[in-house]
Amino acid sequence: MANPLATQWAQLFVLPDEPALPLQTRLRLAIVRPILDGRLNAGATMPSSRELSSRLGLSRNTVTAAYLQLMDEGFLEARPRSGVFVAPNARPVSAAQAQPQNDTARFPPDWTARVLRSLTDRPPLAKPEQWRAYPYPFVYGTYDPQLFPTEDFRECCVRSLARAQLPHWTLDFETGDVIDLIEQIRTRLLPQRGVFALKEEIMVTVGAQHAYYLLADALFDDRTRVGLEEPGHPHARNSFALRKPKWVELPVDDNGVVVAGLPELDYLFVTPSHQSPTTVTLSLDRRRCLLREAGQRDFVIIEDDYEAENLYAGEPMPALKSLDPSGRVIYIGSVSKSLSPVLRLGYIVAPQALIKELRVIRHAMVRHPSAFLQHAYALFLSLGHHDSHARRVNAAMQERLELAARALREHLPAFEFTLPQGGASIWVRAPAWVDADELALLARGHGVLIEAGPVFFSKPPYPCPFFRLRLSSIVAAQIPAGVRALALAVDELAQGRGARSSG
Repeated sequence: MANPLATQWAQLFVLPDEPALPLQTRLRLAIVRPILDGRLNAGATMPSSRELSSRLGLSRNTVTAAYLQLMDEGFLEARPRSGVFVAPNARPVSAAQAQPQNDTARFPPDWTARVLRSLTDRPPLAKPEQWRAYPYPFVYGTYDPQLFPTEDFRECCVRSLARAQLPHWTLDFETGDVIDLIEQIRTRLLPQRGVFALKEEIMVTVGAQHAYYLLADALFDDRTRVGLEEPGHPHARNSFALRKPKWVELPVDDNGVVVAGLPELDYLFVTPSHQSPTTVTLSLDRRRCLLREAGQRDFVIIEDDYEAENLYAGEPMPALKSLDPSGRVIYIGSVSKSLSPVLRLGYIVAPQALIKELRVIRHAMVRHPSAFLQHAYALFLSLGHHDSHARRVNAAMQERLELAARALREHLPAFEFTLPQGGASIWVRAPAWVDADELALLARGHGVLIEAGPVFFSKPPYPCPFFRLRLSSIVAAQIPAGVRALALAVDELAQGRGARSSG
């Protein structure tokens, strides 16, 4: 006689179609999911290991091992001569449903009036939620599956989980950081940029944007005069904006931010290695001049050493921090950007007195960045994986830059750009009649994503003919076709302009 539960079990227990997961993990998901989502209640009868193995096409030993593990963890229980059942407390207890009081529901808070620091009027550098569905994503913000050092990074994570390593990162660090990572930053990364610092002068952050926020929180108010490159880095501008400083926009030319004729400042934020977004490098003469101006006029420089590792031609320019004998430069770096931006590991190098203050602010926000990730990345650095990965990335980005430059010259000859000596993007100036926001919208219809220029400006012109082609998220083989598709969008924009003019 057929088991009356067989039909129910056939619907409940299905191996998920996730081939990247090990078989044992997929089996565990098949059992645990119906328990946690309430389709299998406490006391429900489970199929025997023989029946479940037959139903799922697995060995009986595999199912038995999964059952034993889930019994140890309190999801299942065995009853003598009865079988296996869902344990009484397998599913977390949920709060009882209650009816809200009608007299409190009529007066919801006015959040528009209550929010004191809003950024909704400042668009971030963003991309569509489904950006991976576009065949030509010239945008920032993902890891490259062709370049990601999966085995090397997995090795470091596994080593960090070894019992002997647990005491190095499982303690509560309070305001501190994993000393192994601080040492790798101090002795390996910073000397490559000519920077030498004490361990007390370095603090780990949750990426560079976290560093911007911390500095603004500690140093800015509505009277602070903050100089920003124009165009400049939108993430820094937005983070600083929460403290409502007095903005001073500073022009950028082929040698970086223009230093001559600087107005009165308290702080100046710069991206000297590869200026964001134009990719130009601040010349050595300007670096020295900027430091002299900072000393004579008593302002502080915040240096984001943006994409300093990505250099394909010439000698690396010394960091501003390396030329600074007086502690007037606050240095921001990233240890994870070339691997994947989502890892969110950066750091600040600054005088010890400021680092002490920033540690207390960071503690109030997030305590400290993931100690496990800090420890794993310290291993990644110490074993040389970071350096070998950087070499692979540089070779790949150089190839992509050359492909993009060739395609732009062929398909968009009226568009101007300078091929950068490093980084992973090209700053393009279209003919004056082109507005990049309008072009970006039409380009989506051709499968192309670009980073339109207005977001990089504090005061964007209209039409704004600038846009950035980011090359870290698109494979080399797609670049020529992507630029051809962008040219089609330009033709469509021109036709639309012509139709409006004739109308």
